Amino acid sequence: MNSVNQGQIVFPDAQTPDHSQAQAALQALANADKAAFLAGYFKTGPGQYGEGDCFLGVVVPDVRQMAKRFRRLSLPECQRLLDSPHNEARLLALLILVDHFERGDSLIRSRIYDLYLTCRHRVNNWNLVDSSAPAIVGGHLRSRDRAVLDDLARSGVLWDRRIAVLATLAFVRAGDFADTLRLCTLLLNEPHDLIHKACGWMLREVGHRDAAVLTDFVRSYQTQMPRTMLRYAIERMPPERRRLALAGEL
Repeated sequence: MNSVNQGQIVFPDAQTPDHSQAQAALQALANADKAAFLAGYFKTGPGQYGEGDCFLGVVVPDVRQMAKRFRRLSLPECQRLLDSPHNEARLLALLILVDHFERGDSLIRSRIYDLYLTCRHRVNNWNLVDSSAPAIVGGHLRSRDRAVLDDLARSGVLWDRRIAVLATLAFVRAGDFADTLRLCTLLLNEPHDLIHKACGWMLREVGHRDAAVLTDFVRSYQTQMPRTMLRYAIERMPPERRRLALAGEL
């Protein structure tokens, strides 16, 4: 049983691992063929959104299993793991931080949120954002001022903008749609497809909980929304409504 001591999770029943052990465990599962595939899938080439990202070739289910194995990794050790050049190592660190956040008290959650924002330049591919921003950023801000999301949404950094949008999933799940709708409106002229997809996804989640709210939003912006955002948003609408929305006639 873990305990909490002055904002730090303490595990008295087992030796606490360090980041180098976690990195070595990932290295043991490295697969060159899978690494090459993942490098292409996550667009790591020159000028692409994931330019320079490196992969070991470890599949997500294995990384999730490893997160359970290394769940005792301390916050400082998670931060060191986030410094890894390998995407899977950063994903592992983020999954452990999410686990700490979900089990921690308010002080631990605040520390993890602050660490996340400080190190968010290491949360630099869509799989990393999507696996962490809703739980950590959204989870922390559910009962707090959310102005930081507007700052992130206006950032020149693609991943900051995706963090802002994905964080609102925590609010949507609680039946609170205002921030999602506001940020999606703010990002109507966003140039990047990854943000169009993120906004459309969050709007679809709104519609899953309240179809009328999504319908009103689409009616207001159906001719302004980027096509990808619109398609993602209306994916669960009945076929005739989808046809009307795509024609700008909903």
